[in-house]
Amino acid sequence: MKLEMLKSKLHQACVTHADVAYEGSLGIDTELMDAVGFYPYEKVLVANLNNGSRLETYVIPAPAGSRKIILNGAAARLGAVRDRIIIMSFAWVDRKKVETGTYKPNVIRLDEDNEPVQRLFTAEESSKIAPVLSN
Repeated sequence: MKLEMLKSKLHQACVTHADVAYEGSLGIDTELMDAVGFYPYEKVLVANLNNGSRLETYVIPAPAGSRKIILNGAAARLGAVRDRIIIMSFAWVDRKKVETGTYKPNVIRLDEDNEPVQRLFTAEESSKIAPVLSN
């Protein structure tokens, strides 16, 4: 059996731009994409910490090192510049990897300038959670 699990997450990303006129999507600095394993055009769930809105869209690359997080199209109506958001993608993972603690998502917390400040989830933490899941 496979379980749908968190694959990649940028926690507390800060919106730098919002462009309602763009066709749609979420622009993310490619360095940040690479850091957590987001792919261009990958589906993501975005949760806005400022207003509670949630939306699904897809990732498009923004310039490397720019630290841009850009809400485009309809998504720009659900957030504003300086809002803090959580950006998540998911994947199907073999249950055994989850139960044994060998699966871990890539999670990074960002500061207000979208600089990585902490990797939040490690393999060690995953193995501590695994015994609870197999009961």
